Amino acid sequence: MSEAHEHDVIVIGGGGAGLAAAASAAERGARVLLFESETELGGSTQLSAGLFTAAGTSVQSALGVEDSPERFYQHYMDLNQWMLEPGLIETFCRRSGPALEWLIELGVEFPAVLSTNAHTPGLTRAGVEDVWRGHVPKDQGYGLVSVLAAACRERRVEVVLNTRVEDLLFEDGRVVGAVADGVEVRAAAVVVTTGGFSHDPALLEEHYPDALRSGADGFVVAAEGSRGDHLRFADRVGASVTGSGWGLILPTAYFQRRHHWQSGFPPLSRIHVDERGLRFMDEDASYAVSTGIIDARGGRVWCVFDERARRSLPAGYSDWTPDRITEEAEAGRTLRADTLEELAGMMGVPERALVTTVRDWNEQLPHGRDPLFLRHRTLEAKGLTSPPDPIGPGPYYAARYLPTELVCTHAGLAVDDRAAVRDRAGRPIDGLFAAGEAGAGVLGPRYVGGGNAVSNAVTMGRLAGLEAAAGL
Repeated sequence: MSEAHEHDVIVIGGGGAGLAAAASAAERGARVLLFESETELGGSTQLSAGLFTAAGTSVQSALGVEDSPERFYQHYMDLNQWMLEPGLIETFCRRSGPALEWLIELGVEFPAVLSTNAHTPGLTRAGVEDVWRGHVPKDQGYGLVSVLAAACRERRVEVVLNTRVEDLLFEDGRVVGAVADGVEVRAAAVVVTTGGFSHDPALLEEHYPDALRSGADGFVVAAEGSRGDHLRFADRVGASVTGSGWGLILPTAYFQRRHHWQSGFPPLSRIHVDERGLRFMDEDASYAVSTGIIDARGGRVWCVFDERARRSLPAGYSDWTPDRITEEAEAGRTLRADTLEELAGMMGVPERALVTTVRDWNEQLPHGRDPLFLRHRTLEAKGLTSPPDPIGPGPYYAARYLPTELVCTHAGLAVDDRAAVRDRAGRPIDGLFAAGEAGAGVLGPRYVGGGNAVSNAVTMGRLAGLEAAAGL
């Protein structure tokens, strides 16, 4: 890196991964230039709950939770059926804890208290792991981004907003800069952190067609800048792309169009039934596994609840409210009937099966036990102190429930355990690094649970920044 440049490191993208990369490279003494295509920093990280999954942290230790990177690694690989590169995942799991401690040093607050959900600061259950690893920061994703942005300012990172990088400079097998607004900007290293491609239908069709299956019911909660620029860079430099076919789609009611903390939450007293009229899952199962469970039932199931459950929904949300359910029922989109037998006919499921399913549920979970799906354990972990009400008198409701909420995509530039981008022969491309959704290989076929994407963004973003500045 002996050639003189105005900047040592260029970071393309100002979400969680890009901010972590920029702050880390500057921390090592690099002169950093960060391009963000949108009018503000933050990307999808700012829109998230900020939940960060990590192992062996001071927060866990303060609460007496025994955990280790080795245990995290085993769980991560097992859940992903060992379809990920072990060395890369070992690096991610080992570095996740130190990355969280780095955030704490910068000023992000992760209180050492137990949390029963992804929106209350503290330590919570992130997915289906046996040890709680979900670290919820104060002020959610906004708070995390605010601290990282402040760290970039303190380290004199030059930030250029509302500027989309259109190309990489590639000379003699090495990335030597980028082109933005037609202007060539040269640097010793480039870090690509442009997010995913959730807002590009053509790239979804090519790399994640499952996201399009829900048709008009589908919606995207990723940041507007998630347009797949990293995949367009791949052809320019001969980079390897991995992770096609993988991503995170959350199951929601057909009428939802926003994040849950905006849409609201379905009633506690509800059951999910399949086309046979039978209950088939823990209705509060982590989204690490819930989409797969629903897909195994054909991808479209029913959420069934009663009038009391409808009235119990709190006001103030956009979708799961008493009035919205009534509107959907009046329009005929949510089914409504005075009896379960009539509802079964409208749903097209066996009448006897639905009636028996509701009767069995009423005899079990409202009395504190769910022998089939152990939902009582999930509710206990969420801090529920009393069991749900029975499904009582009608009218009864049934709303289609299906994977519709596209959160993130996992196809991107293949990276190694230094966050260096690999070419199609598996060798690192000189001067090019990637992280977050743009740097593929950590987010796999199974999303491990809440905090997987944010932890990947910050952990691998920090590693990419440090490695990009290592040769200065």
